[in-house]
Amino acid sequence: MMKSTEPAYLTPRVGHMNQLASIRRLVSDDGKGRGMRVLEINNGSGLSFSLYPDRGMDIGQAYYKGTPLAWVSRNTEVAPQFYESEGLEWLRTWGGGLLTGCGLTHVGGPGSAGGERHGLHGRLSHIPAEEVNTTAGWTDDGTYALSASGCVRQSRVFGENLTLTRTVTTALGEASITVRDTIENQGFAPSPLMLLYHLNLGWPLVDAGAVLEAPPHEVTPQNEHAAAGLAAWPQITMPVPGFREQVYYHTVPADSQGLAAVRLVNRDLGLAFKVTYRVTELPYLVQWKMMGQGEYVVGLEPANCYPEGQEAVAKRGLLRQLPAGEKIETFLKLTVEPLG
Repeated sequence: MMKSTEPAYLTPRVGHMNQLASIRRLVSDDGKGRGMRVLEINNGSGLSFSLYPDRGMDIGQAYYKGTPLAWVSRNTEVAPQFYESEGLEWLRTWGGGLLTGCGLTHVGGPGSAGGERHGLHGRLSHIPAEEVNTTAGWTDDGTYALSASGCVRQSRVFGENLTLTRTVTTALGEASITVRDTIENQGFAPSPLMLLYHLNLGWPLVDAGAVLEAPPHEVTPQNEHAAAGLAAWPQITMPVPGFREQVYYHTVPADSQGLAAVRLVNRDLGLAFKVTYRVTELPYLVQWKMMGQGEYVVGLEPANCYPEGQEAVAKRGLLRQLPAGEKIETFLKLTVEPLG
């Protein structure tokens, strides 16, 4: 067990800090993931995860002291060149993972809006990032921080010109990942902005007896099928053959800092996973409850929209527009909490 994370204690005891915490820049070399850049980040405190610059700076597999945190789909790693934008074909290249970005102008099922056809959940997760950088080093407050950043551009001639610049950070001695995004409209006309952070938690964190916890708040089922299971929205069951997904919309109250939080608690495993987000930019939390065989996953999804597609959200009067030249900044923190 590490006795201290202070530089005066650690630096005389190691040849290089990579011995304790590191970012490795790799390239996948097999199957549909071949040629895709991968950043393997290990913060030296039990938390490790993969970051995909070629998949919108998404987070793939993640572990805490050897325990998997994320659900991984049967597709596993898939390089962006296999993306098919029509209809539901996004599902053929979605690998699951801890974090999938949905947007930037469409979130939800396939549809048409603004003279353009939109596939499931938009293009963000399949756009390679530019200006990818990594840093690892001591900060002024004595923290050994690891950081990766990149800029994802969703653009179209005679259409939108949006950039999402993401910075993902963690640190030695911590059990958390912070995701900060700056979304900017670099075009000359307002653009729809739909953004959802698709967090996918899997077994063994997701298991019978686990439960979702949040402060008292309003919970709205997406449809009649979800409404039938409303009373059991926090409960996790065993995998159920033929289970149909249920989706719930949560309005979780913010604290004095403007942050809301929800967590998945597995007392048998002795772990909780907490999602914290700033509600000014992300007022909704979407819960995806999928207790099926193989698709055994709980999605916790901070968002600035309902996942109903651009046209339906516009009809509700809730479609957000980002004016030309303006930007917003989002904040998300993912924390593993050992239970006493």
